[in-house]
Amino acid sequence: MSFWANAVEATRNAATEDDFEAAANRLITEQVLYAADRGSKVAYGLIRDFEREFKRALEPLGYVVRINSQLRYACAIPKHTKSSPFTVEQTLLALVLRKIFDEETRNGHHDENGEVACDLVTLEVKYKQTTGGRELATGGKLVALMQWMRRWGIARVDDEGSSLPGHDGDQPYMVIIRPGIAEVLGEAALARIALFSNPDAEIGSADQTLGAVAEEGGAV
Repeated sequence: MSFWANAVEATRNAATEDDFEAAANRLITEQVLYAADRGSKVAYGLIRDFEREFKRALEPLGYVVRINSQLRYACAIPKHTKSSPFTVEQTLLALVLRKIFDEETRNGHHDENGEVACDLVTLEVKYKQTTGGRELATGGKLVALMQWMRRWGIARVDDEGSSLPGHDGDQPYMVIIRPGIAEVLGEAALARIALFSNPDAEIGSADQTLGAVAEEGGAV
């Protein structure tokens, strides 16, 4: 009997073994799956309904499966440190987004999906304040960084957000910080951002923070 046979039977064959394997593969590849995203609802439903099976499947591969049924997302967090080519800029942006997410969530500034919207002006100001005066990337460089944030499941770009009332007409897009960021970047990550707020900190120290964040588990 195959690994997923009992799970398939429990769905009365509404789902196949391929469906379960595809959901497990997506969870590892994308790290966070949100039910609200196009094409993710079915995979999220399988992971939610068969949490024990997915935990058993991914545990030998070194992943911890976590599910937030209230905000409807599932994530797979790697348990072990691994070397990675992530840049200082990628790490800094991820940490700043986590800080903004916590601040806005505490103040109740999030939608029903637990997402926090942040315009580029606010992001630029918060980035500079948090990192001790460093400049946020702009233009294509920022777009490329945001593609990484999306790949890690912690933020996305909303082009329609620029037309929302109260936002500058020149605002090209809104940054939407997703609730899975709290899983991908643990609480200890917030303390590490203080390193970059210290004017005496050396640039090379960023690499240490990069490794420390990775040690928690997660994409960065």
